Amino acid sequence: MRRPLMMLLSQKAGLDKQAVRTMQHLRDRYGPGPVQVRLPGRRFTFVLEPDQVHRVLNESPEPFSPSTREKRGALGHFQPEGVLISSPEERTVRRPFNEQVLQPQRRTHEHGQRMRAVVAEEMNALLDHARLTGTLDWPGFATAWHRMVRRVVLGGTARHDHAVTNDLLRLRKDANWSFLKPARTRRRQRFLERLADYVELAEPGSLAQMVARTPGPEGTAKHHQIPQWLFAFDAAAWATYRALALLATHDGHAGTAREEVETAGADADFPYLRACILESLRLWPTTPAILRDTTQATTWAGGTLPAGASIIVFAPYFHRDHTRISRAHRFTPDLWLRARTDEDWPLVPFSGGPAMCPGRNVVLHTAGAALAQLVSAEEFTLVDPPLSPRRALPGGISPFHLRFRLSGP
Repeated sequence: MRRPLMMLLSQKAGLDKQAVRTMQHLRDRYGPGPVQVRLPGRRFTFVLEPDQVHRVLNESPEPFSPSTREKRGALGHFQPEGVLISSPEERTVRRPFNEQVLQPQRRTHEHGQRMRAVVAEEMNALLDHARLTGTLDWPGFATAWHRMVRRVVLGGTARHDHAVTNDLLRLRKDANWSFLKPARTRRRQRFLERLADYVELAEPGSLAQMVARTPGPEGTAKHHQIPQWLFAFDAAAWATYRALALLATHDGHAGTAREEVETAGADADFPYLRACILESLRLWPTTPAILRDTTQATTWAGGTLPAGASIIVFAPYFHRDHTRISRAHRFTPDLWLRARTDEDWPLVPFSGGPAMCPGRNVVLHTAGAALAQLVSAEEFTLVDPPLSPRRALPGGISPFHLRFRLSGP
């Protein structure tokens, strides 16, 4: 759970750019790597070259397992049977179930039309409120976003169920402490039982309905997969809100986005707006460190890593390395208007390979629809903090402190 004050202090201190410079220093000093770094109680191996990133992601979950010690300690607080921290045997049934419900092979989910209707209603309600005050801030955006997500994932009955969101937020705050903090088993049980109730209700058009009607072999723990989807949607809120800030400060891109919305049909998927959200995630990854633990010894150019080694793909290093990416610190949504392959530089906002986030298209579809609703209805002026297309974008920016003034359509 991100802490607003710490994110603001990190932004002001430029810690994200410092981290990228540290990675560049490792590469310059030690060569192409991978490079091992010893931290208190743990040794981590950082990959430094594109082929290493593609190898780690393409060869997941074996021998590069997403179920790392760090993830088990953190995610166990609110999704103890989630696919991300499952054993190899459990993963064989849980990952296919997640894919059946979330449909990553489809650009638009079969419930896409219903999702767009929910997004339109909630974003219009947000706009009505913002027009009364003349401003849009994070608390207002987050409240509308959580209402939208509860309806998309759990169903319309959950629109006002702030308790289920608050329980998850409280458990995620505990997760910041990983193994150092005992699990709140009573709260976690209440949270998971509430999710099970929504699955039983199975409201039409919701992902809970998909969970209810999708067969799951023994060990699937069907409703235990939902917390990760809610968690992922929270990160999507930051990406969408930051994308709005980018469009508010880059007139040419904003014009392209509005033109896309104006000419779109009823079933539009908004590829340019999706690209803007992906670019927001490139510039400011919501998951900076992609973690893997080796399940067996792996051989590299510089030697052999034993089983149980912890590997890190530090996304900001690959996304913002100005020595290798000419527009590393510029808003460049065109990067995402075609499919990317292993021949491209690794830009990995949703990870990659067989363990890529199965909810990627659901998230991008709903986030793109939300952004479309906002930019087509109003012109937003970013009040704080200032961004400019004439300056390099900051290494980090706190979504919690972005504030907009409404200027009219």
